[in-house]
Amino acid sequence: MKRFIYPSSIETARALTLHLIKLLNDEPEKVFHIAFSGGSTPALMFDVWANEYSNITPWERIKVWWVDERCVRPENSESNYGMMRMLLLDVVPIPHSNIFRIMGENKPADEAVRYSHLVRKNLPVENDMPVFDIVLLGAGTDGHTSSIFPGQEHLLTSSEVYEATYNPNSGQSRIALTGQPIINAEKVIFLIMGKEKADVVSEICMSGDTGPAAYVAHHAREVELFLDQSAAAKLK
Repeated sequence: MKRFIYPSSIETARALTLHLIKLLNDEPEKVFHIAFSGGSTPALMFDVWANEYSNITPWERIKVWWVDERCVRPENSESNYGMMRMLLLDVVPIPHSNIFRIMGENKPADEAVRYSHLVRKNLPVENDMPVFDIVLLGAGTDGHTSSIFPGQEHLLTSSEVYEATYNPNSGQSRIALTGQPIINAEKVIFLIMGKEKADVVSEICMSGDTGPAAYVAHHAREVELFLDQSAAAKLK
């Protein structure tokens, strides 16, 4: 598990964006399948990417997938797809055919099946699971990741690629990438920022499998953490 720590959230967002671009440029013949998370933390990165680094990004070689989605229409302010579209995808010259959204307006169980099939159809498969090149994750203060919350640990070992789930705090329906395809990815990158995340960062780095984010971090093939100084405050 590699840690990269930066003084501020904006510097962390810039560093991760440049890291992703370098990964793309290191393999110039490859098309990258990247699963993106939603929420406020990657929103800063999307904004930075669109406004500062769009012109040096090989957009035609990025296939955009989602880690999870709130079960709302795309124009809803809660939509992970809608947020990324507004801040990044509508701003940069990425081919529309490279964008594969989770349809949050569909019936959750049916959409989880549809999207799982779409991922399996487009990605290579190993160990009976699709292999994303990069899965970009966040972590909640409760240790959840990819809409897999504490108490939903069965999703970490599910044989399905995506499953319908819910936020136990709000009751909101979600669709989530399950634990096994995350662990099966070539690279898992956590982007975690803010002093309120210091405890969960410490848990991920220094504890056992005490929550979904920690479990993923301890079992995935290759894990990198991009942190600001506030989120890393409790690390030794």
